[in-house]
Amino acid sequence: MKIQILELIEGAKKASGLTVIIDVFRAFSLECYLFAAGAERIYPIGSMEEAFSFHAKHPDYVLIGERGGARVEGCDFGNSPSQTAGFDFHGKRVIHSTSAGTQGIVNASSASEIITASLVNAKAVARYILEKDPETVSIVAMGNSGVRTAPEDVLCAEYIRSLLIKGITDMKDMKDIKEIEETKGIKEIKKIKEIEGTASFKDTMGTKEALKTQDDTWIQSQADALRYNGGEHFFDPDRQSIFPREDFEMCTRCNKFDFVIHVGTDADGRLMTYPS
Repeated sequence: MKIQILELIEGAKKASGLTVIIDVFRAFSLECYLFAAGAERIYPIGSMEEAFSFHAKHPDYVLIGERGGARVEGCDFGNSPSQTAGFDFHGKRVIHSTSAGTQGIVNASSASEIITASLVNAKAVARYILEKDPETVSIVAMGNSGVRTAPEDVLCAEYIRSLLIKGITDMKDMKDIKEIEETKGIKEIKKIKEIEGTASFKDTMGTKEALKTQDDTWIQSQADALRYNGGEHFFDPDRQSIFPREDFEMCTRCNKFDFVIHVGTDADGRLMTYPS
């Protein structure tokens, strides 16, 4: 199994094989909560123009739209798991357009299969990949608006990669692992950017040995630390209407859900997501 970690919209365009699109804050964390609340399917759409057009044909669908973190005017909800928590989604179909996560889906045109991921279902994603045992896995950390590195998405990508390495180690002998490493199937992220005004993300990641422990307590501590490195806006009292503190807490509940979100198409060929 060859594993590569890519970033941003440009990374999604380069993805191949079984592709994992990550958006922790907040698109694919939200979708996990929506499916857990009974949503039937979700339509990820790149542009708001297309989202509004599709909604005009299906006014009974719930319309979720976000740009710059804020709810787009005319949408039922923004990209907030806490603000959708009281709504009855049982049997509902949802249209979902965001500035990062859904952009990854629509741009991963070379992928053989697409699934989504966030910290709330990372272990389920890793287990699914190990069961499928594909030749190539592309893990795409979508970042902020798909154009800037986001520590939470890189953390999730590295966590899933570490789970896959552990799974390979458990299933194969060390000779096989050595062969994988020699062919550069397991790739390191080439560069971790300094986050201005905070410790570097490399520092918050800790050692490789810590990554390999796969202990939920460890990953939860790293997720909690995002409050000071990527999640600060959720604690800004002047931005609570857009970035509620509750969203941070909901998006960092590691491995809360034991299902995977797949990207497929409906009978009309339109992209949709569904759980399994």
